[in-house]
Amino acid sequence: MLQVNDVAPDFTLFATPDQKITLSEFKGKNIILAFYPADWSPVCSDQMALYNEMLKFFKKYDAEVFGISVDSKWCHMAFSQSRNLHFPLLADFETKGETAKKYGVYNEEEGECNRALFVIDKNGIIQWSYKSPMAVNPGADGILEALENLKTK
Repeated sequence: MLQVNDVAPDFTLFATPDQKITLSEFKGKNIILAFYPADWSPVCSDQMALYNEMLKFFKKYDAEVFGISVDSKWCHMAFSQSRNLHFPLLADFETKGETAKKYGVYNEEEGECNRALFVIDKNGIIQWSYKSPMAVNPGADGILEALENLKTK
């Protein structure tokens, strides 16, 4: 798993069925990457709902949040609409898990992303990373602390 001071690998992933997002387009903003195993699972649903509620706090730190799993763009679209999410879910679908592998958080045995968080600074450098147990929602405290630390640098 990538660690503090590693350069965040760039990627381009589908955010909607016809729109892609490239990480490097967000240089100059703080970024929160939330890798998670699957749409529709109870823990993942709670985790993404929490980040949706926390958006106003993340915005205070000039931070964008992106959820990433190996689910398809169509699955993400249905999940996002059903949960009324206001941040992009990115499909690491084809080649399956390629982005998660770059970040060292792909679970080969399960064929899905590990539950992992990264806070990336405005220069594209990882400032905080955390791998959570699969069955545990990691919450937002670590993210907020990392963003606060960026603010004081």
